[in-house]
Amino acid sequence: MDLQQTLQETFTRQFNAEPTLICSPGRVNLIGEHTDYNEGFVLPAAINKAIYLAVGPRTDSQLHFVALDLNETYMGSLDAIAKTNTWADYLLGMVDQFRQAGLNVGGLNVVFGGTIPIGGGMSSSAAIENGVAVALDHLYNKDQTDRLLMVKLGQRVENHFVGVQSGIMDQFASMMGRANHVIKLDCRSLEFAYAPLNMDGVRIVLCDSRVKHALASSEYNTRRAECEAGVRMIQARYGEQIRSLRDVTMPMLDAYVREQEPLLYKRCAYVVQENERLVGAVAALDGGDLETFGQFMYGSHEGLSKQYDVSCAELDTLVDIARTVPGVLGSRMMGGGFGGCTINLVRADALDLFTQTMQEQFLAHTGVETLLYVCQIQNGTEII
Repeated sequence: MDLQQTLQETFTRQFNAEPTLICSPGRVNLIGEHTDYNEGFVLPAAINKAIYLAVGPRTDSQLHFVALDLNETYMGSLDAIAKTNTWADYLLGMVDQFRQAGLNVGGLNVVFGGTIPIGGGMSSSAAIENGVAVALDHLYNKDQTDRLLMVKLGQRVENHFVGVQSGIMDQFASMMGRANHVIKLDCRSLEFAYAPLNMDGVRIVLCDSRVKHALASSEYNTRRAECEAGVRMIQARYGEQIRSLRDVTMPMLDAYVREQEPLLYKRCAYVVQENERLVGAVAALDGGDLETFGQFMYGSHEGLSKQYDVSCAELDTLVDIARTVPGVLGSRMMGGGFGGCTINLVRADALDLFTQTMQEQFLAHTGVETLLYVCQIQNGTEII
């Protein structure tokens, strides 16, 4: 039985009603990592690994959530929403944000499960948030809620309810994705454009380090604070024209941060250079030059590992192995870091060799088997 059918039947058995089904995808980000909360640029896409939700209204004010994969249940009330420090917070937070935004909310039944590997850096949390947003929009707001508003509410869930100071990319990519396109997103203005991803003969493959990023949220918040501290040092010289690292150049960092704060310099230099890499990578993509694009991916990983210090031995090993395989155009860690996946551009005719080499050599290096996922680029969160 497939997942959608299981969700439907579980929902009907539990709540004696027919559900609405929602597909809310995970995301990849081709390049532009840890740039979103620095008001920089990113290049994400929604993928065919998704959270599926069976949802329905209630006649009372109860909230009843079932996490199928975990075999866990949350029961509570609209009138007493409080943080639980569990998976339920991603759902509760969105109900709370809808209400704070003056939108309609009501009792809610949700049964959900997914094909996104949890902790794999594909943003399962954003997919859950978006799924609940579309559910509340559909059930209580006549499908009239602006999608960009729902994206912003998802970021607010992370920042104000869950307590992770993440940027807006994950929710944006999951909600706004378009099949066979990447999103060129400016995280300051939220201006965006869809760029066709011509991947003829090339595959996007994720390799799972099998390391769960337990450090990610605490270190993530630390990195954000380090970036903001670097910005304050530049602001002391240049004033209010410097809002974020988006406005900072390498000569500024060299002049005013390098000697005084070497650690902050490393962090900020990575972000400034990553924005530069992304601009070059987009130009390469527009020109159909995936080989040059791949070189920018390798540069991104080097910066994430050596300057931003968010990689780990397993991720570095995956990238090092990928570099040795003929037909691999580029590889880098993806997501917050400290585990999760690498993203790889692999020629289709090299896919078998890539798969075999990654599995054999990663096992030899670490004693752990990597899992590989070949991704297709699909539409964002939608009712199915």
